[in-house]
Amino acid sequence: MAGAPHFADAPLGLLRHHPNELRARHCHAAAFVAVVLEGGYQEAGDEGRFDVLPGDALVHHAFESHLDRVEAQGARVLVLGLPPELAASPHVRGRVADPDALVRLAARDPRAATALFAESFVAAPAPALDWPDLLAHDLRADQGLALAEWAERTGVRPETLSRGFRLAYDCTPKAYRAAVRARAALNAVRTTRDPLTSIAHRLHFADQAHMTHAIARLTGAAPGWWRRQMDTRPA
Repeated sequence: MAGAPHFADAPLGLLRHHPNELRARHCHAAAFVAVVLEGGYQEAGDEGRFDVLPGDALVHHAFESHLDRVEAQGARVLVLGLPPELAASPHVRGRVADPDALVRLAARDPRAATALFAESFVAAPAPALDWPDLLAHDLRADQGLALAEWAERTGVRPETLSRGFRLAYDCTPKAYRAAVRARAALNAVRTTRDPLTSIAHRLHFADQAHMTHAIARLTGAAPGWWRRQMDTRPA
């Protein structure tokens, strides 16, 4: 593997966010779920921007980035491993009926708590909060999206586009698109047998070398390394 970039920890168990805490955009190498127990916060990341309250849950896949803006009362969160059943799910936000039951079970058996989460999680897509969320959605849907054309079509001034998006997501639209594209390429490399050149072309990379650099920058390892890991998985 190449030298890995810096990743933020996501320790399993109870996590407390301080009142008015602002955690700048950061990346987690591990997949996990976060269940809000008390308080609330806004998360803006690679899968959108969400305001979450007690009972809400967010699914985080590997190598996703996000920022957190915590409310004045702070927040208490339960972090669990990502259930295998939800690994390929497109749903990233939802609710659980009894968060306290998850806390009690997690104290005795974290794996059982993860299984219970999978059983009780009900997807609840959030509406877009503002035009930056619409742009984020369109960037996720089309990695070849032309930003100037999007701005003209939606009536957002070009000089406002980058500034307003950065205020919401702590990165420029171009950086957001690059991260989305890299994760999409990584997923294709890890889950399909498609030739790397075909994946690069489909996801609007300039060439295979461009895609290799993007995946290595995101994860610390080149596509060939990830493809070999797929070959060594148990049947």
